[in-house]
Amino acid sequence: MSLRVFNTLTQNNEPFETVQPGRVGMYVCGPTVYKPSHIGHAVGPIIFDTVKRYLQFKGYKVTWVVNITDVDDKLIDEARAQGCGVMELAERVTASYLDALRQLNVTGIDHMPKASETIPDIIAMCRRLIDKGAAYVSGGDVYFDVSKDADYGKLTRRRLEDQQAGGRELAGGEKRNPGDFALWKASKPGEPPEVQFDSPWGKGRPGWHIECSAMSAKILGESFDIHGGGMDLMFPHHENEIAQSETCFDKPFVRYWMHNGLTRFNTKKISKSDPEMRRLMDQLILTNLLSNHSGEMLRFFVLSTHYRRPIEFSDEELAAKKKGLDTFYRLFDRIQRVTGHDPYAGGPGLDAAAPETTSESVRAFVKECLEHRDRFIEAMDDDFNTGGATGVMFDLVTTINRFIDTEKLESGGDPEAKQTVMQAVQTLRALGGILGLFEKRPAAPASAGDALVDELMQVLIAVRAEARKAKQYALADLIRDRLSTLKIKIEDRPDGTTWRRGA
Repeated sequence: MSLRVFNTLTQNNEPFETVQPGRVGMYVCGPTVYKPSHIGHAVGPIIFDTVKRYLQFKGYKVTWVVNITDVDDKLIDEARAQGCGVMELAERVTASYLDALRQLNVTGIDHMPKASETIPDIIAMCRRLIDKGAAYVSGGDVYFDVSKDADYGKLTRRRLEDQQAGGRELAGGEKRNPGDFALWKASKPGEPPEVQFDSPWGKGRPGWHIECSAMSAKILGESFDIHGGGMDLMFPHHENEIAQSETCFDKPFVRYWMHNGLTRFNTKKISKSDPEMRRLMDQLILTNLLSNHSGEMLRFFVLSTHYRRPIEFSDEELAAKKKGLDTFYRLFDRIQRVTGHDPYAGGPGLDAAAPETTSESVRAFVKECLEHRDRFIEAMDDDFNTGGATGVMFDLVTTINRFIDTEKLESGGDPEAKQTVMQAVQTLRALGGILGLFEKRPAAPASAGDALVDELMQVLIAVRAEARKAKQYALADLIRDRLSTLKIKIEDRPDGTTWRRGA
């Protein structure tokens, strides 16, 4: 099956065909950097980083742009409240955000333009719209005239007469229509000089929507392939981007609109403007989450759901996803015991059916693993269905574990079977790599007491073993059960007993 993408604009799954053969331009709306970023701000980057990885796997050359909104009313208000400069605040929040993205293994962003660095391009676009009669100046502000765009509302299917101004607007000059939106905002008395930019209409700063249109056009061109963002940005932001860009350049703005579902905490949308949510925000801030959970676990959490579905964020869901991720980690540890090789060191995967010279069981195993690989690709070809793809990876883990058990590889077994199972795990890691997972061994929790804990656990394991020898099974089970309440799992294997921390 060839790649198909759900296009929000048409509400259809469509074959993926790019503006330029073999090349993809992708733009995703980034954060307004006035307060620390929360988990909701990580969802889009994780999803579209995975989209880029899969497109590259399919052979495309991808250019991915994520903007930084560092000129905005919220930034001015927050900087004033903190007693610092607007750009100082923006740089501090941006640095923290980028550090979080690194921990989440979001590595594919090629350009991160800032609104403050794109002022000439924004002004040029405003002037062009004025010259075309689609924008007008009023009291130092510049507004887009929505009545000049016959297709206005096509993304959200709203009629022009139903439109409201919405968004981050300025109560300054008079507007011709209630739905007209600001392209340029005249400076207000007392605003910091650093956000007052010279323009043909006096000092001011850009409107929110024009920033993204100007930045995307500057880097990707006037028409490109994918525009992504949260569903909450469809109106007014993305609707207004379409209107001003297509009116300005007289060509389709974007081929495929992709909107990810919103992140909800206990079924409620995460929003910094929600008073109740603000009380919970500390535990949702990325820096706090990443101090308690690995970046890989948070990434796995996001990708376990199809990107268009809401992500239900809660302690219970985090615990469930951590337990799921541990399934893969346990397999990797098992493979190292069975084969003597570190799965994270890499190696060849299963790239073809097993030759006839191998045993029937090995051939059947290879065939099943390759079928799982094909199912993974089918899921990703179906509108980047990462939820389905992770489900296939769990199936592959089950197949590998069953083969190890059937072939008795824990206690010896055929060297060819061990070689094959190692290749199967490399295939699993390669599929995980498409999702940005399993690229390096997870860091063990750092603790000065870890060595002592391990020594004490070895004592308990020895005591439990003696109890079992003496047929004191109640005592052995008591040790196991009490450790389980401490989230420590005892695992009895043919080559000995091990322990691990778990959910």
